[in-house]
Amino acid sequence: MARITAGVGVSHVPAIGVAMDTGITDQPYWQPVFAGFERSRDWIKKAKPDVVFLVYNDHCTAFSAEMIPTFALGCAAEFAPADEGWGPRPVPMVKGHQKLASHIAQSVILDEFDLTIMNAMEVDHGLTVPLSIMFGQPDEWPCLVIPLCVNVVQYPPPTGNRCYNLGRAIRRAVESYDEDLNVVIFGTGGMSHQLQYKRAGLINSVWDTDFLDRLTSDPVGLSQKPHVDYLREAGSEGIELVMWHVMRGALDDEVVEVHRHYHVPASNTAVGHIILENKVKE
Repeated sequence: MARITAGVGVSHVPAIGVAMDTGITDQPYWQPVFAGFERSRDWIKKAKPDVVFLVYNDHCTAFSAEMIPTFALGCAAEFAPADEGWGPRPVPMVKGHQKLASHIAQSVILDEFDLTIMNAMEVDHGLTVPLSIMFGQPDEWPCLVIPLCVNVVQYPPPTGNRCYNLGRAIRRAVESYDEDLNVVIFGTGGMSHQLQYKRAGLINSVWDTDFLDRLTSDPVGLSQKPHVDYLREAGSEGIELVMWHVMRGALDDEVVEVHRHYHVPASNTAVGHIILENKVKE
């Protein structure tokens, strides 16, 4: 059967993508950011996922204020990098796994989670930057990708608890798929940051560190945090962290933390990153 073996939590700061695309990752400002991803790239080469299930949020590219699904599952054969105002990123076309995506849609919807099924969708930096962070800049991505877009742009976003339980449903769906596939799930966005008004530039390292700690040790308790805690402590864009709960919910209750990277700042945000593996059962 297919199985989810590991989870990756990672920020999707657009400036990280720009740094890679323009070849400035060795500049002093960016060196410590990318140094923390070297081990991650080695790890994923060894992990060799067949499929990456990537949880991210659209930044008013594929969706506008006219239509904002809470959860949108990409079921297309491919997803083109979006033009976010300065041309598409020079990265490969994202190729999907249509059969597994369709199976997940059926399983999760019958498990009473309402998904919007996307048979055509462009993907922005929310999805492409995490892929670049983990895989570098290949001629084509080394695995297939299933996108899950979550609304964290317009209130109300889903709760951490809802996202965590959706992760559980995704795991059940993957494990009921009759093909031997190694699936790694990504939760992206965050960490603490705010882009506007008086608290623009807010970074709360204490909150971020506690979030990373509890993601490993107390995921259920962490998922119970209300929206107002994210807003107050992590800034208006810190709510993106609810997407990490989807990733964590898809893993075992007990996991092994393989790698962690945290750096301030990259652009005007904190960069957070963690790799979690399910414990090998004897």
